[in-house]
Formats: sequence, C-alpha cells, structure tokens
Amino acid sequence: MIDKRAVINRPDSRHNINMKYKTVKRAIDVVISVLAIPVLMPLLVLIAVLICVDSRGSPVFRQERRGEGGRLFTCYKFRTMKTDAPHYMTKSEMTDSSLYLTRAGKWLRKSSLDELPQLFNVLKGDMSLIGPRPVIDRDEKLLELRSLYGAQKAKPGITGLAQVCGRDMLSPNEKAMLDRFYTQYMSFGSDLVIFLYTIEKVIGMKNVKH
Repeated sequence: MIDKRAVINRPDSRHNINMKYKTVKRAIDVVISVLAIPVLMPLLVLIAVLICVDSRGSPVFRQERRGEGGRLFTCYKFRTMKTDAPHYMTKSEMTDSSLYLTRAGKWLRKSSLDELPQLFNVLKGDMSLIGPRPVIDRDEKLLELRSLYGAQKAKPGITGLAQVCGRDMLSPNEKAMLDRFYTQYMSFGSDLVIFLYTIEKVIGMKNVKH
C-alpha cells in the first residue's frame, strides 16, 4: 500500500517538474487514448443510452475546471446527477449530494465509469491519464494550496496519487500535498504504480462518497 502519511510529511520545498518525462508522458497519453477510445466506444454508447433511459438530459456533463497552470478548460464526464442539481457547487457544500444522484449515477460513480469521457480531454491535451484531479473554481482552498505547492505545473489527470491514497476521504491540504509530491517526482514508474492502484481501487469501489 502507498503510505500517504509518509508522502505528505516528507520535507521538500522544490517546485521542479521533470520536463523530459513530461514530453514522453504526453506521447503515452496520446497513444493510449487513441487506442482506448475505439475499443471502449461500445461501452461508452451503452452507458450513454442507460443514462438517457434513466433520466432526462444529455448523457454527457460538461463543466469548466482548472487545469495546468490554472487555465480553464471544459471537462467531460458522464452525467450522474439530475438536471436540476447545483452543478457549480462542490460536494462538501451540498447538504446531501446523494439526493441529486440518478440511479445510473450511483453505479457510475461507484465504479468510476463516469470519468471515461475524459479520455477525449486527454486526447485534446487538456488532461493526462495520471495527474492531480481537475477542480472547479469554487474549490478555492484546494486551488490555493496547489498554487502554493507548485502542483499546478502538471496536467490534471483522470486518476492521480490523491485518488489512490484516499480520494474523497482526504482533506484539501492532504490532497494538495499529495499533488505536490506527484508533480515533483512524476515518472513513468510512479505513473505505472498509480495506474495499477487505480485498477485495484476501481474494482474494490473504495473511498467514494456519493
């Protein structure tokens, strides 16, 4: 298991990033997304149909989020909430976010399949397969901490170190410290480890709040 306490408490003030691997990382992102999208297309279509049958509205949810360097981009996800849900609130601001979830949405969130449309974000270059999760402007605390720690120098990812170390169970400071650590030490080896742990978490459906 990854010991998130050891990672968070590791003393290091560097804001560097591995520029050489960043170029290789982009090539890996393009190759994998180009191969994965056609293979997963039947599943994507099936999920879209299920969402449309389950509730009214577009199967794809679009939201402005902050990416590399704090730049805004449109993030794609499968819609998991009803169309009257407050889309520009963080889950922590909602009294009970589960009240807005659709039946299909509960399953999609638990399985993390709602994130699959972000493969198109990866192909476009807005995101990477692995990196800090993109967040909305209202998540001010996390954005401020990421900027302070230099964690915005990496592209946001479909999954990342914070996701495999606790995901929704982490505080903003814990997430930001893990994002900082990833940004400073990202490599092919670290991305591979995070990817493998992501598969384990998805299969186990762990650390997900509705």
